[in-house]
Amino acid sequence: MTPTSATTGAFALPARLAAKNDPALIADDERHLAAVAACLDESVAELSDRLDAARRSPGGVGRQAMDRDTEIHRLTARLRTLRRFGRDLCLGRMVGADGTGTLYVGRLGLTDRTGRRLLLDWRSPAAEPFFGATHARPMGLVSRRRYRWDGDRVVDFWDEVFTPGGIAPHAALDDQSAFIAGLGGNRSERMRDVLGTIQADQDAVIRAGSRGTLVVDGGPGTGKTVVALHRSAYLLYADPRLGRRGGGVLFVGPHEPYLGYVADILPGLGEDGVRVCTLRDLVPEGASAVAESDPVAARLKASARLVGAVEAAVRFYEEPPTAPMTVTTPWSDVALTAGDWAAAFASAPGVPHNEARDPVLEELVTILADRHGGAVPEERLRNALRGDRELLDVFDGAWPLIEPADLVGDLWSVPAYLRLCAPWLDREDAARLRRPAGGAWTVADLPFLDAARQRLGDPEASRRGRRHRAAVAAERARMTRVVDDLLEADADGEGAVTMLRGQDLRDTLADGSVPDEGTADPLAGPFAHVVADEAQELTDAQWQMLLVRCPSRSFTVVGDRAQARDGFPESWEERLERVGLDRVSRASLTVNYRTPREIMAEAEPVVRAVLPDANVPTSIRSGGVPVTHGHVGELESILDAWLSAHAEGTACVIGDPTFRETARVRVLTPALSKGLEFDLVVLVDPESFGGGVAGGVDRYVAMTRATRRLVVLTRP
Repeated sequence: MTPTSATTGAFALPARLAAKNDPALIADDERHLAAVAACLDESVAELSDRLDAARRSPGGVGRQAMDRDTEIHRLTARLRTLRRFGRDLCLGRMVGADGTGTLYVGRLGLTDRTGRRLLLDWRSPAAEPFFGATHARPMGLVSRRRYRWDGDRVVDFWDEVFTPGGIAPHAALDDQSAFIAGLGGNRSERMRDVLGTIQADQDAVIRAGSRGTLVVDGGPGTGKTVVALHRSAYLLYADPRLGRRGGGVLFVGPHEPYLGYVADILPGLGEDGVRVCTLRDLVPEGASAVAESDPVAARLKASARLVGAVEAAVRFYEEPPTAPMTVTTPWSDVALTAGDWAAAFASAPGVPHNEARDPVLEELVTILADRHGGAVPEERLRNALRGDRELLDVFDGAWPLIEPADLVGDLWSVPAYLRLCAPWLDREDAARLRRPAGGAWTVADLPFLDAARQRLGDPEASRRGRRHRAAVAAERARMTRVVDDLLEADADGEGAVTMLRGQDLRDTLADGSVPDEGTADPLAGPFAHVVADEAQELTDAQWQMLLVRCPSRSFTVVGDRAQARDGFPESWEERLERVGLDRVSRASLTVNYRTPREIMAEAEPVVRAVLPDANVPTSIRSGGVPVTHGHVGELESILDAWLSAHAEGTACVIGDPTFRETARVRVLTPALSKGLEFDLVVLVDPESFGGGVAGGVDRYVAMTRATRRLVVLTRP
């Protein structure tokens, strides 16, 4: 960020905008933005001092340590956001007709030392008219001003007037709004910040409630991704149920280039409480997974019902022994019946298989100890039972530790096992799912690996638990010796040291000083809300990966049925009800803000040829540049000419994987271009994308990535 300054003017309008430099238009803003700059500097200094003090404070144990870490995290996040911005923290201002005066809206709320509110947080209810007001529904506004910033200086601003009283000298009116004026700007490798130009239709979706499932349906260029990202930040602010302690928000994007493209948006909104990932990131095998080459196998693996076979596969390893046995102790023999095995195996419902081993074994020990006669110290007896080799061998065989990848690998490589767990499959289907030993995992396998990981739990959890319990026991013994020494030294038996006589306090001191070595998976959930972008591509099986992470079924589902490569013949409601979401509402975005009319005129027939009922949005702007057609041999010359003529902006080649990427030219497949946008898009031999729905959708998606110019190159 550019350092804030209360003395340097905030406005640096170019000469062509000299009329807007009138003090009658900007003097009030200059004074207010100077106050914002001064308050920011004070806030950063104060927060830095508080953070230093928090870091110097004793760490403590237990709840005290947790509270200290939480405060350090909060202060660090706030400082990081304030240091990221200067006066450009302010988005604009609005003037109310109801006596509220002029209110300034920012990325964060900001209040000075006197309690004067300098900026309203954009997510607050009071700031809603700044985004939602229209001429048909002014929401109590006289006028609205939006700034365009370049670093720490305002380089342009736009006024919209909603009542006759808002006309000059209070406003500088333009032929185009701030939003439309910014649409033709150069693209870069990162999505541009667009918070200040959120439109009313988008803002209404962003601020919708979080209960149930909201589908945000819209075609290319309608701002679905913008809505999805800003909605994530808004919900964390507006709905206390979704905060960190409630589970937080998981944002799932379609692919890695997409995540890189949107990486700056959430930090720019001052929000670090959203976990962002792709489906591949949810399981370790996702990073190296390849595409499923057999379309029949891909179709079979897309079924949520087949994912259910994982449960049957695990239950196969949880069958209690039916043969009775006798356990020999140094004192007597104890009988263990089939009923005892069954009771123990049923004693840990809902606990993942691997993590249930210790509780189940402990229940067996309890059954045997209760049945044992004689005056033997209980802990000595239980230790003898836990160490009985014959008992452990039988138990290990009946309830083994299982690796998730081994379980799924066995399903795909042992047809008899697969048909036992999925008896509805015929022999031919089971054969199509056959995976050679050591074969690569595919993207279609990921839901099964994830289901196995969820159902089995961590194979190391049992060992870590035993090590932790042993460490706690050793620490308790050490603490007991220390406490006893202190009590012995306190000859009078008075004062605060006598509190140490309580066993509960001794245990608390010991427990708090032994760290748990467990490493929780930050993407395992549960999350309070999940946002899924490009959700039209998710199979029923992949949906299970998200549902298991959001028990509340609070979802934002973002997508376009016309961009589904495998087709989407149902309604959103029908698809989501089938996968397990039943409280579904839908919001449609129908205005294409990104793609010029010239490009949409050629893209629309392409998608309608394969999907006649496609929801093609209406483009609101003309780029003034027709779509260009040529031959594939012209690719390099077209790019060289464009790069020479444009010092800024990005281009993308779609359809020629052999072309070499540069800093400003990406090379992508149609699938990996989803969610992205470029100034220039060059399609190379689009007919090679294939036929049918998949080919038509790929061509439509690729064409609509362009914000300025589209070139289509075909082979002679």
